[in-house]
Amino acid sequence: MGAPALAASNVWRVVMAGGRQMALNADDIFLNPALEARVRGQAWALLLLNAADPRMGSLFATQQRWLMAHAAVAQFFRDVAVAGAGTGVLTARVLDLVEHHQIASRNTAAAFIKEMLKYGIVRHVAGSEGKRHRPVEPAPAALESLYQWHLLHLATLDGLDGGSRSAALAAGPEVVRRMQPMIADGLLGSHMVREPEPTFKLFTWVNEGGVLMDRLIVGCEEGDASVDRIATDVTSVSALAQRLKLSRTQLGRKLAEAESMGSLGWVGARGKSRLWVSKGFRREYHKAQAVKLAIIDAAFEACFTTHR
Repeated sequence: MGAPALAASNVWRVVMAGGRQMALNADDIFLNPALEARVRGQAWALLLLNAADPRMGSLFATQQRWLMAHAAVAQFFRDVAVAGAGTGVLTARVLDLVEHHQIASRNTAAAFIKEMLKYGIVRHVAGSEGKRHRPVEPAPAALESLYQWHLLHLATLDGLDGGSRSAALAAGPEVVRRMQPMIADGLLGSHMVREPEPTFKLFTWVNEGGVLMDRLIVGCEEGDASVDRIATDVTSVSALAQRLKLSRTQLGRKLAEAESMGSLGWVGARGKSRLWVSKGFRREYHKAQAVKLAIIDAAFEACFTTHR
């Protein structure tokens, strides 16, 4: 074990000594009174990550692309763990995994990988020129974004129970290589992730849908979370569409669908006043975050408790 991993395990021993013995499950997280404030902060951090690299963010802005990306990175880490650094992963193995989990067709997955190659999110492994099947690997910027994604979700979990997960990962960032495949397995195997509740599902399969939901949550007025409707700071569909790089027509159609479900609406005239979101929609968002965070926490514990 290298020094960073040892340091990380020492931090985790301190956490364990503090009495936290098990990863939080989704119900623990969903019922935690601090969840609303913590996921609001998490949503804000995710928006900042997206703003820092909109190209990378847009590639993973639908549920299908997000799951394909997790599957691809998991296969990369597993292949490299066996074959060694610099070997990468063959595209065919990623396509097999995507097809096995029924995330997308092979053609859709192949087009996704080509798009990631085009924009430098992944790259061909150095020295593979001339090979019929060239392995690929995530670019350094993609790996850094992946690390930041793990770190901010662990920070959310820390905010729920006073843990030190994010400090443990910061002390041993290479642990992401073991955590991420476990997280990918959890996401791909979760019915709640694959089949979310109606409003969440409506948005998560549209381009920038995840960013849209984060933006609505960040924009909610602070106050009594138990009220049926909470107003947001969103007043212009056109401005929101421009920020999300969506057509106003496309976004307006999705908002209208959500409105017909009672999940959101307008405080006054439609499209000319502030948008409100329902308690039901916020509940769906919080439940989806709880499921994701529980999967992440289980992977974290599996990686760090081996050094207890």
